[in-house]
Amino acid sequence: MLGVAVAPARADTVRDYEYWLTEYGFTTAWNTSRGEGIKVAVIDTGVVGSVAELQGVVVGGTDLSGLGTPDGQTPVGTAEDKHHGTLVASLLAGRGTGPGAGVIGVAPDSLLLSASVAFGEETGSAVSNDDQIAQAVKWAVDNGAKVINMSLTRNTRDWPESWDDAFLYAFSHDVVIVAAAGNRGSGTTEVGAPATIPGVLTVAGVDRDGTASFDASSQGITISVAAPSEDLVGVMPDGSHVTWDGTSGATPLVSGLVALVRAEYPELDAGNIINRVIKTANPDGHEVPSPLYGWGLIDPVAALTADVPLVESSPLAELQEWIRVHRRANAEEPEPPATETPIVPIGDPPLPRADSAQTLLPTPWTLAYITVPLSLTAGFGTLAALLGIGATRHVRRSTRAREQ
Repeated sequence: MLGVAVAPARADTVRDYEYWLTEYGFTTAWNTSRGEGIKVAVIDTGVVGSVAELQGVVVGGTDLSGLGTPDGQTPVGTAEDKHHGTLVASLLAGRGTGPGAGVIGVAPDSLLLSASVAFGEETGSAVSNDDQIAQAVKWAVDNGAKVINMSLTRNTRDWPESWDDAFLYAFSHDVVIVAAAGNRGSGTTEVGAPATIPGVLTVAGVDRDGTASFDASSQGITISVAAPSEDLVGVMPDGSHVTWDGTSGATPLVSGLVALVRAEYPELDAGNIINRVIKTANPDGHEVPSPLYGWGLIDPVAALTADVPLVESSPLAELQEWIRVHRRANAEEPEPPATETPIVPIGDPPLPRADSAQTLLPTPWTLAYITVPLSLTAGFGTLAALLGIGATRHVRRSTRAREQ
């Protein structure tokens, strides 16, 4: 008898792991919209479009690090980090591997643009972390993205002025930027940029019960909505599957929802798209907006079908006004050069020590992944530890478990 058992309703265990599809109403929402034709840019470590679930999904790409390939589909970073972008992409726009099989994203008819960037202190790139992000945002806009997914953090509340221009460029071109709040379990207790930038749709994480995840969600007043961030299943660059935790995974669920709404309401500007997503969120008994849940848990069906009054501007704060107050007002006073801060896909809890205390030792820009192979064979494999980057708290390769 195995200690953990999964009782799948179908032959494919992978699809059965995707609880958010039914529990959050995405499968019902697909009767209204599947995100057809909406381009979503994934700014991350690179998306491998050749895996079964993503074939034909990645329609454009670039590499801003100088370490990848021009199509943005060669993962960059350390061996442990390279899977992050593909995992994110599969949750967003995966198309499965057949009827009822493989990972299907929440916006399965959307299209992806892959902008590969290298994160961390010593990437080997001649381009700084900050400049890679600024360039990636502008590239995404110029290549037709209507949504940008950023499962990453600067681990500071502030950001360089180059991001002012890049994000204003995106907002002026009616692009919705969705960013991860970060993970408390890694020592990142407060939301960091880009999730602190006014106008960005910031995503917090909740567990299977809809409760704010202590390990997998930072808190802050800029949080817009919350989405599942635990026990997520995604695709690795080699085509295998893992279960993982973190706001890195919650963010593409919201980006995919934005794609669904944009496809259904092509006449709405970005401000009204955001308004639909946050004003139809489910408070779930909490007083909102709150620093843990924002306006509440995403509700895809309501976002697509509810009667939501139009707004003149985005319900989120305006970046232009922030710049006027915090940048331009001090223009006469020279500011010291900003310290380059490593960009990481949201910092996850570090690995526990091997001793019985299982003490967590936080590091500012590394992630912990715990993996267990997923296949159709019985039993759970040996736990293996991977260090990486991302808003991913844990990755676990899992198997379909059955009684022996």
